Amino acid sequence: MNPNLAPILGRCLVISIVVLLAWLLMIVFAHDWIFRFHTQWFDISRSQFDAIHYAGMAFFKLLFLTLFGIPWVALKMGGK
Repeated sequence: MNPNLAPILGRCLVISIVVLLAWLLMIVFAHDWIFRFHTQWFDISRSQFDAIHYAGMAFFKLLFLTLFGIPWVALKMGGK
């Protein structure tokens, strides 16, 4: 197994967490602006907009934990 894989997965995990936090902060602090920006192209209600972003963040978190987090933990546990 490649010994450089665990640090790469760890960095990918950290970058993904930063992206998710940036997404969350944008939705919390610039919600109205983002909503107005997106409704220029899509006819969606505020509740649909919130649901789409909530589901997107949940999917993204599940994806990066599955692809980066679990393998990183497994490599760290297996290396000791």
